[in-house]
Amino acid sequence: MALTGRHTFGSIEDTRVTFVEKGASANRKDFLKKLLEYNGFEVLIQEDKKKAEEDPQLYTVAVTDMVFNPTIWVFQRKLETFDGKKVTQDYWNQETENAKPQYWNNGSSPKK
Repeated sequence: MALTGRHTFGSIEDTRVTFVEKGASANRKDFLKKLLEYNGFEVLIQEDKKKAEEDPQLYTVAVTDMVFNPTIWVFQRKLETFDGKKVTQDYWNQETENAKPQYWNNGSSPKK
């Protein structure tokens, strides 16, 4: 899910939450859960309802912090990777493990 800037919130069971991502794969859910917990957030996961039995299981990832907005936290460099670097947009989107200090790609070096 792309960083949109929208702050979406609601409930998972009886807990008010900020939705981080809906329709996440199991791999994506695990990545976000680990990253957000590492950064001190309480993460809640909910299985999405399948449209058909053969569809893959997707998940909704949310945090209990009602003011958390993923776009703001990524672009203001408030999130850290597991090795202490700042989370970039490409790192958040799992396009690279390289967390250079800039969030843009000026074309001078390939993504790795």
